[in-house]
Amino acid sequence: MQLFWWATTLILMAVGIIGTVLPAFPGTTLILSAALIHRFMLGAKESVGWPVIAGLVLLTLISYAIDFAGGWLGARRFGATRWGMFGALLGGIVGIFFSLPGLLFGPIIGAVAGELIGGKRLVDAGRAGWGTLLGNLAAMLGKVVIALAMVCWFLTAAPAPF
Repeated sequence: MQLFWWATTLILMAVGIIGTVLPAFPGTTLILSAALIHRFMLGAKESVGWPVIAGLVLLTLISYAIDFAGGWLGARRFGATRWGMFGALLGGIVGIFFSLPGLLFGPIIGAVAGELIGGKRLVDAGRAGWGTLLGNLAAMLGKVVIALAMVCWFLTAAPAPF
């Protein structure tokens, strides 16, 4: 039975790593859930301790903070105004309803549209959209690094199954 729970945990963690690349998919939360399932199903002697679980919770929260701040910081760095920030937020919300392309391009289109509505020139609005894209890509990279760190930490802290 122990091998079954190890396989389930590793599969969930692999899906979680893939999920960090997909927008609006809870990748690090899935990795944390896999560690919790492993802990509850195998017990204290054959799984990780609570300090490791607490560290994984902290890393999960940090990944969400990076996710939310990435596009915002990127847009701000490239000169977006409040209009562009609001447009990026609104574009992200509307993009949820249009699957993966909407999630990727919604904040960019929203930032550009917000800047244009706010009276900026097309070049400046495009710069804000570019900043949003770069910020989102940097946040995605940060989430992947955190997800890999979570999996590595779990695998090194957990006792070997055999």
